[in-house]
Amino acid sequence: MNDSTTTLPWLVIREDDNGNRYRVGRYATKAEAQRMADSLDDRRGHEPTYWVERLGQGRNGTAL
Repeated sequence: MNDSTTTLPWLVIREDDNGNRYRVGRYATKAEAQRMADSLDDRRGHEPTYWVERLGQGRNGTAL
């Protein structure tokens, strides 16, 4: 594990209409990551396309 892994463990993930997933950013706290995901979702105007994951966990809490 490197320093960036331990200091920025929260990821904002985007899923496009074809099911492709992209990491949008990494954040130090879950609250910071959630604020970013929420602000990006507000721009889209439909179902959540952005969500927060902890590094090493999938969307439903399963290991990646």
